Amino acid sequence: MENKWDTQLLIEGDNLDEDAIRAYILEHFSGDCLLVVGDSCLIKLHFHTDYPWKILEYCATLGEIYDIVMENMDRQARGLKG
Repeated sequence: MENKWDTQLLIEGDNLDEDAIRAYILEHFSGDCLLVVGDSCLIKLHFHTDYPWKILEYCATLGEIYDIVMENMDRQARGLKG
């Protein structure tokens, strides 16, 4: 399965720009089902990728990250805990 990690998190910071974050991720990381929503202080990010640690690393440069969820969708598809 490609892009097997469902990666979700919140970014809290100052002057966050959801359009800029979305554009950066699309340009620099492989994956799909990208969702970046919020305002200048709080962003919710959802992304399917094979490299969730790279997303965490990037997002940590933008502000404080928390409520991090990484689920293995391949395991879930096989009826196992993700």
